Amino acid sequence: MSKNSKLLSGPINLNNPITVQVLGICSALAVTVKLEPAIVMSVSVTAVLALANVIVSLLRNTIPSRIRIIVQLVIVAALVILVDQILKAYLYDVSKQLSVFVGLIITNCIIMGRLEAFALGNKPYASFLDGIGNGAGYAIILIIIAAIRELFGAGTLTFPGIGEVQIIPNAFYDFGYQNNGLVILPPMALIVVGIIIWVQRSKTRELIEEV
Repeated sequence: MSKNSKLLSGPINLNNPITVQVLGICSALAVTVKLEPAIVMSVSVTAVLALANVIVSLLRNTIPSRIRIIVQLVIVAALVILVDQILKAYLYDVSKQLSVFVGLIITNCIIMGRLEAFALGNKPYASFLDGIGNGAGYAIILIIIAAIRELFGAGTLTFPGIGEVQIIPNAFYDFGYQNNGLVILPPMALIVVGIIIWVQRSKTRELIEEV
């Protein structure tokens, strides 16, 4: 139970794929202008990662070492196509916002890294937990970045199935408050990631000791 709980909790903090392993940064910068696409992207990556981990783990003793990368790519590509079709069927507007970034899940460093580092050497259940844990760690960072950027850039938060919700009251705007257009520009996403990394490393003893 302790080992399983670490598979779920580790990637959220001490082994976070974005802030500690510095993987998956591209999507963290590209799909975090609004909260809704960030949430959908997070769920999509988590689903693909968890399922790919399980499939590769089930096949780990039958995949020839020389073609394992090709097999992994085929598995991930099939899952990404399935996710893409589901998004187009049920969340078409969000699918349009995500554009090519759904397809780029195929080459996401987090997914390929976990398949190589974990799924090829562990049983399906542990691989599934590893996929969920790393997906959750990825999702938390994406959601934080998107919430900050949309809140200060537009004064709203957009949720799947709900739509745009006004967070900053109109009274603030009446007193002269203005949305910060710089927050929704790509460089600000990188700055927010840097701040999150700084805060995490300054507050987490294990990461401080590593430095």
